[in-house]
This record gives sequence, C-alpha cells and structure tokens, in this order.
Amino acid sequence: MGQIKVTKAPIEGLYIIEPTVHGDSRGYFTETYNRRDMEEAGLTMEFVQDNQSMSTKGVLRGLHFQKQYPQGKLVRVIRGSVFDVAVDLRAHSETYGKWFGVELTAENKKQFYISEGFAHGFLVLSDEAEFCYKVTDFYHPGDEGGLAWNDPTIGIEWPGLIGTYPGSADPSGYTLADGTPLNLSDKDCRWLPLGETFSFD
Repeated sequence: MGQIKVTKAPIEGLYIIEPTVHGDSRGYFTETYNRRDMEEAGLTMEFVQDNQSMSTKGVLRGLHFQKQYPQGKLVRVIRGSVFDVAVDLRAHSETYGKWFGVELTAENKKQFYISEGFAHGFLVLSDEAEFCYKVTDFYHPGDEGGLAWNDPTIGIEWPGLIGTYPGSADPSGYTLADGTPLNLSDKDCRWLPLGETFSFD
C-alpha cells in the first residue's frame, strides 16, 4: 500500500480509511484519495459526484438510503467532529439490521467507506462540522428513503446522547450531555423503524 491504510470494519462492506499525513512546522500534506491504493485494497468503485455540508452541534442527519439507485459513499470531516453510522439493509446479509459507527474528525482525518445497501447518518459533536463525501451514483430526486435514527431494534449508541425513546423518531426530550438539544429535519423526524419500513418473505 502507498499513502492510505484501509481497514475492514466488523460488517462486510464497510471500511475505515486512514491517509498518511506528512507534517512539519509549516503544516501538513495528505492524499485524501488515491485510486491505486484503493484498488490494491480491493475497492474498485468509481465516484461520480462530490458533496459537502455544514451542520451545527446536535444536528443529526439520517438515517438515509437510496431506494432504486443505491450509492456507495466515501465520507470524511474537514472541520469539527461527527459520529458517523451505517446500518446494513441488505436483505440476505448475515448482519442485516446491524450498525457500525466511527468518529470522524478534522484531526484524525479518518474516512469511512459505506458500500451500496446501507442506511447512513451522522451526529455532529462539535460546535460546527463540515462534512465531505464522494458518491458512486448521481442524486436522483424522489429516491431517498429513511429509517428512524433511534429505532430500538437497531440500537445505535449515539455518543453522549441523553433521552428516552418516545415510540417515534421525534427528537424532543433528547439532548447531548452538555444540554444541546438534538436537531433533526422535519423529514427525519417522520421516518419509521426498520420493521415497519422493510418486510421480506
């Protein structure tokens, strides 16, 4: 391998990617993406679009997935800190409904690759966070689906989050440890639990 280290997560299809950082008194340099190194690690996906967002502390985005046009996502944080989560939605996977999370920060420079077939979301832990990600398919309006971020059957352990499940994705009553209220979009407040979103014969 060259400039990046790729580690498989406990769930197949998820990878933590750590770039080599060259630093001195002037600052640092790092390769944030190297196709050759990725291919050597068995990751041959092709990215077609780059996205960037900014969110404030307590914002939770997710859990999102694409219905007909699933996207692989390579995500990283360039300012601040988030807890990033993927949930396995592959119907015949041994880890269906299981989740994995990793803290991504501007300091640790870790990246998280989430293959097609997962729901994705993140919680902002810092005052502000800038979030960047590459995707393997273009955005298709109307194709987005979602899951309740607090579904107890999934059981995501969001760090520092205090509150009691009210029977829905409503964030009222949830705060971070320092009292910051949880902040979701109206749409993310309406997603249903896994068992009410998917059923298989």
